[in-house]
Amino acid sequence: MNYKDNLNLEKLPAHIAIIMDGNGRWAKQKGFLRAAGHKEGTTAVRDVVEGCAEIGIKNLTLYAFSTENWNRPKLEVDTLMKLLVSSLKKEIKTLQENDIKLNSIGNISNLPKKARKELQDVIDKTANNKRMTLTLALSYGSREEITNCITQIAEKVKSEELSIDAVDESVINEHLYTRNLPDVDLLIRTSGEQRISNFLLWQIAYAELYFTKILWPDYRREDLFEAIYNYQNRERRFGKTSEQLS
Repeated sequence: MNYKDNLNLEKLPAHIAIIMDGNGRWAKQKGFLRAAGHKEGTTAVRDVVEGCAEIGIKNLTLYAFSTENWNRPKLEVDTLMKLLVSSLKKEIKTLQENDIKLNSIGNISNLPKKARKELQDVIDKTANNKRMTLTLALSYGSREEITNCITQIAEKVKSEELSIDAVDESVINEHLYTRNLPDVDLLIRTSGEQRISNFLLWQIAYAELYFTKILWPDYRREDLFEAIYNYQNRERRFGKTSEQLS
């Protein structure tokens, strides 16, 4: 089935988030070092990003490196950071050609200086692009994000900059890393694992969840189109009944 041709381009998810899982297992299956899986995963990133831009997705967020990933072996972490820098340098041309704006969320201050500099350089150079926003979640953890959000709001209440009665969902949204992004409509996780792994816990409150057994290095835009097709054939009720929607 050609999923792309069967998509309703008028009802695309406004925001897709992807947990890119399976790089290590892909490498192990082929007898390679884990680093080879991460490197091959950049090919999947490029294809999926271009696929999103091709059909008109406005926001794509990729879980690139979690706060928990810092606990991995030093060699793997160092490899991932070097790969981040080299990938950003290579992909700036693709981002510009596709009119894609780069964004990042997470505790970026934890990244090595060279990685932070390269990331900020690409963010600055693509700042005026309009077609799509690509967000990289780097050194990101949702519990840490929510904790920081609560702390900021508490400090404003304490200093009387903000009234406790004024705290609502919109105020919380304004203090999250994703303040400039819409809520997630579709969350995809590759590799067969079926968990959220501390990713965008607030933002996926009403997202459709889609799990696939495909390992991330093998994931391509056709697989993305299948996930979107599946999404479009679900009934999204947001707490209402089917009768209310009709």
